Amino acid sequence: MRLTMIRPLYQRRGPWASVVLDASHETEDAAHAVALRWRAARTELAAQGADEPTLAALDAALDSHQPLAGRYWLAAYAANGEVALIEPIVAAPVDHLATFGPLPHAMALVSGYGEQVAWLRVVVDRTGADLVAATETGRRCTATVRGSESFPIRKPKPGGWSQLRHQQAAEESWDRNAAEVAEEVAELAQSVGAEVIVVAGDVRARRLLVERLPERWRSRTLDTDAGSRAAGADPEPLDDATLLAIAELADRHVTGVLERFRAERGNDGAAGVGLAATVAALQRGQVDTLLLVNDLSSTEKLWIGDSPTELALSPDELRAMGTANPREVRADAAVLRALAATDADLVLVGPDDLDVGVAALLRYADASTRHR
Repeated sequence: MRLTMIRPLYQRRGPWASVVLDASHETEDAAHAVALRWRAARTELAAQGADEPTLAALDAALDSHQPLAGRYWLAAYAANGEVALIEPIVAAPVDHLATFGPLPHAMALVSGYGEQVAWLRVVVDRTGADLVAATETGRRCTATVRGSESFPIRKPKPGGWSQLRHQQAAEESWDRNAAEVAEEVAELAQSVGAEVIVVAGDVRARRLLVERLPERWRSRTLDTDAGSRAAGADPEPLDDATLLAIAELADRHVTGVLERFRAERGNDGAAGVGLAATVAALQRGQVDTLLLVNDLSSTEKLWIGDSPTELALSPDELRAMGTANPREVRADAAVLRALAATDADLVLVGPDDLDVGVAALLRYADASTRHR
């Protein structure tokens, strides 16, 4: 998981107000219920020392939020009278959260997002295609391709001296339209970094499209019978097929990282195992991928300075590094800040997958790493 989405949280100083609340609009009184939840969260933040300008900024942001369909939660982060980030979360990370402290409680947002996969979905027929794509940060974009060939599209019924010529002309039209769709698909897949391309719609058009994709993208396609461009087509089967493809790929990502970690765990200096070793690697910018047990109830603490890589198990260690004013924070908050600043990946795992709570695959190892 890339942490691009939360980087804006570390581009300004705290203290930070962090809020996660149920923002679902599934009942007639939903707006009133959300307002009551925010009022309770606001009271909690004020009791923890949140300043009025920051609370007022959250007031305005939540008031202007446009409700989404279905059940979801809203995560909002503000500091010094400005909202830095407000994002919907489909998977509930917590029932409710309201904290005020030196760092944002970004783990609540990251946990709700889970492992992200960039994807592209194509619903194609013999005249063009509808495209929907999402980056690994969840940003979506859409496109419609209208093939330049509109006649002939249908093959004539048997009979007549010109039947073969019209059939060939129709197939040439399909082929040219498929090539135009393939060009747009490859371009959009490149722009979002798609790891899977779900191809739905007309059977013949699907085959023509996949054949014309560059090999790089052809190997990432998943063909499905769900979905159609026809008016009134039920979108739910295609949505389900897309979600399943994304979930399976995300699971393979996590499994692959765990297998790599287990293989390298026994190698001297190849992986940091446990909180102390992980913190030491983060201080040096050595972490390539961090494995972290997804546990929002954790009470682990670390000490931090102003720089993202100033984190330690004790204030004395930070002072020895030259930090004048160490502050105690949630361990996951300090770790996320360091990961985002050093462009490292994060993989959330279950407690049965990792027996030490936190570990790291390293970019490099040296004598100092092995000593630690």
